[in-house]
Amino acid sequence: MTPELISIFMFLTMVVLLFTGQRVFGVVGFVGSAAALWLWGNGAIELPFNAAFQVLNWYPLITVPFFVFMGYMLSESGIASNLYRMFHVWFGPVRGGLALGTLGLMVLVACLNGLSVAGMAIGASIALPELLRRGYDKIMVTGVIQGGSTLGILIPPSVVLVLYAMIARQPVIELWIAGIVPGLIMATVFGIYIYIRCLIQPELGPPMPKEERDKYSLGEKLSLLSSGILPIAVFAIMMTLFLTGVTSLVESSAVGALLAAIAAAMSGRLTWPVIEAATRNTLMISTMFLWIILAALCFSSVYDGLGAIRAIENLLLNTFGLDPWGILILMLLSFIVLGMFLDDTAMLVIVAPLYIPLVGSLGFDLIWFGILYTITCQIAYITPPFGYNLFLMRAMAPPEIAIVDIYRSIVPFVILMVISIILFMLFPQIVLWLPDLYVASR
Repeated sequence: MTPELISIFMFLTMVVLLFTGQRVFGVVGFVGSAAALWLWGNGAIELPFNAAFQVLNWYPLITVPFFVFMGYMLSESGIASNLYRMFHVWFGPVRGGLALGTLGLMVLVACLNGLSVAGMAIGASIALPELLRRGYDKIMVTGVIQGGSTLGILIPPSVVLVLYAMIARQPVIELWIAGIVPGLIMATVFGIYIYIRCLIQPELGPPMPKEERDKYSLGEKLSLLSSGILPIAVFAIMMTLFLTGVTSLVESSAVGALLAAIAAAMSGRLTWPVIEAATRNTLMISTMFLWIILAALCFSSVYDGLGAIRAIENLLLNTFGLDPWGILILMLLSFIVLGMFLDDTAMLVIVAPLYIPLVGSLGFDLIWFGILYTITCQIAYITPPFGYNLFLMRAMAPPEIAIVDIYRSIVPFVILMVISIILFMLFPQIVLWLPDLYVASR
């Protein structure tokens, strides 16, 4: 059997097993191990063990539980809600100001947590009811929360980029730095869209009434500003220590987790239920990532042994006659389709053994491709009919927001994301200039 047919058989087997409801890491690991035994016999049993040792020797993976704990500590303790109150008061007088403030909240939560789910949970539970109560258009604000929450997997410390770095064997710090400019550009584009739309249609985002604005004195506004700055300070201190070389990547993640706990204690919210919830969620997310990486490495080792990467490259370039850019676009489109059914980690694990080596052999930069992959994940998260965030929003949204409203709300944000990814493809230096500057300065 040729490598192409073996590849097709392995992928079809994975798809069939995924429809049985089994966990992704179990399916991927089982298919990789079973294929190794089938192809090379009992001696191939060493493949998953070797993959396990690769995981244990990759120290940046230790950052995952620390960053996840930092994000959950800040959200479970209610410190993130202070950010929204700050935006609510300071942006309220502007048309669409609370929607802009919500977008700012999403960006800051992304910086603190690195997960899309955290931003979605905070936006849907804290911001959405307040926006609806103040007369904001339900379709627009639902889109704002969904679009803004996706930034969590692009802006550092993105946990998804840690997973990509592990599988692609690329430096985490360069991927994080590469995500800063695209993430801020996308947030700015979202903000401009909200502001202009509310100028054209004021009824979509009415400003805060003057009598309510007058209730807040300057001292109260400054107090809210100081409470909102606390979580920002946690992120700023952590990243400053790392970028100046005072701490390593792993040490910086530990500093961030410690500072988050100190911030919760300073606000008087470091209670046992908060500690238990943050720890439980951290353990769940971290172990899931560990098993997924282990399964991905086992699966990819089979691909390396088969030589399937070279076979697929020959098929696409010579048989189908696609040029490198055509292959890249085909990959990105497949991410969007897969993302309608799978989350980002499952999607990366399934296609990484094929795509990442192929991207490198075609001459594309793997740091740049990592950012493109992440943005396509963002698009897939909110693409009907099965986008991951669409169902999360439906589960957390109030009853007056129907699934049709949720689908309609994301249309402009998907368009803006597509425009953004085309921009980053046409001008790769938008993504690469900051990591190149970092590398040159070392």
